[in-house]
Amino acid sequence: MELAGLLNYALFMGIFIGIYALLALGLNIQWGFAGLFNAGIAGFFAVGAYTSAIVTTAAAEGRIGGFDMPLLLGWLAAMVAAGLIAWPIGKICLRFRSDYLAIATIGVAEIIRLVVKSEPELTNGARGITAIPRPFGDLDYALSQMAYLAIVAVVLLVAYLMVERQFNAPWGRMMRAIRDNELAARAMGKAIERRRLEAFIFGAALMGLGGALFAHFNRSITPEAIDPMVATFLVWIMLILGGSGNNRGAILGTAVVWIIWSMSEIATDQLPSEYAVKAKYIRLFLIGLMLQLVLRFRPDGLLPEPLRGAARSDQDAR
Repeated sequence: MELAGLLNYALFMGIFIGIYALLALGLNIQWGFAGLFNAGIAGFFAVGAYTSAIVTTAAAEGRIGGFDMPLLLGWLAAMVAAGLIAWPIGKICLRFRSDYLAIATIGVAEIIRLVVKSEPELTNGARGITAIPRPFGDLDYALSQMAYLAIVAVVLLVAYLMVERQFNAPWGRMMRAIRDNELAARAMGKAIERRRLEAFIFGAALMGLGGALFAHFNRSITPEAIDPMVATFLVWIMLILGGSGNNRGAILGTAVVWIIWSMSEIATDQLPSEYAVKAKYIRLFLIGLMLQLVLRFRPDGLLPEPLRGAARSDQDAR
């Protein structure tokens, strides 16, 4: 039984690593490629989760939605909804300094959280939406976990290949040029605001997809899932630790941080109850300490952004 429990926990952790890796990839598009400081990841995550839940659940009395549509349509709707929310934010804020974008995204995430908690007709308020369909959910628990892990892995692989292709395409080179030297890119006639808006919407859509996968995995979504600590702060740590500007680094950082986050929870749960609650703050300390060590000894992350062209030649010359 103990071995089965460890296997189930490993599957559970693998699913969450895959979901958070999607969030980290979305943030990498925005920050790693375009230099856009998005401090409202939790908001786009929530939009994707609730949109997919509303589209795919059965009709419920007293709540708008319940369209009972296929899961793929729900996930597509989650990406579209997150992108639509990102469009006006980017349209207004991307032409200004990055701190305006950070303030705007924090504000939008908080507005979304308050709407989710206070609109029972749309989101069922604090009780959230339950009975969300899960693919292969009628199988035995372990088999269901394995099947969902396979789905998340396929989605993550497709997203990674798409983002990596864009990274190596002219679009990716242009985005890095805008990030590194906006004045030079503007002098060459590049549409700075439009390209940044593309990156912002693209990244937000992936965050919405991550939220949809989370909701269908848990079979429910409540306002507690929109905790900025878990849905924003942790994702930033994952990307910075893994290596901003490197898609493999984003995934590696997600795996490292989530394993430490989960293992520390197991360790603190073994303590007596009067100490277990206080000891959970050690998790934050460990993550913060690890981030400080990485910033001190490997400021570019575990897998830094690959150098290209003249930058690589300069490094080789040294």
